[in-house]
Amino acid sequence: MTKLKTGRHTSSLKEARKAEKRNKRNMAIRSKIKTSIKRVETAVSNNNIKMSEEQLRRAFSEWDKAAKRNVVHPKTASNQKARLSKLIAKKNRNKD
Repeated sequence: MTKLKTGRHTSSLKEARKAEKRNKRNMAIRSKIKTSIKRVETAVSNNNIKMSEEQLRRAFSEWDKAAKRNVVHPKTASNQKARLSKLIAKKNRNKD
């Protein structure tokens, strides 16, 4: 590729554009994860077991997708999924 007058290579400019695009995509995925976590925790605090289990499934899906796409580390996803599961199990145990 030819150099621009400013001395920057066009390939580096393209990489910068790609990085910006990826960053926006990753931030959107992280935002979805945070929202799903909040929904699970809200359902648990409201003692709504059925709703919390449904939200937990959705949160699991979001974490799995993020781990698959390398937005978050797979072990981070696993730890967070275990944390949410434990939260719901504890609430279910106390309910009985």
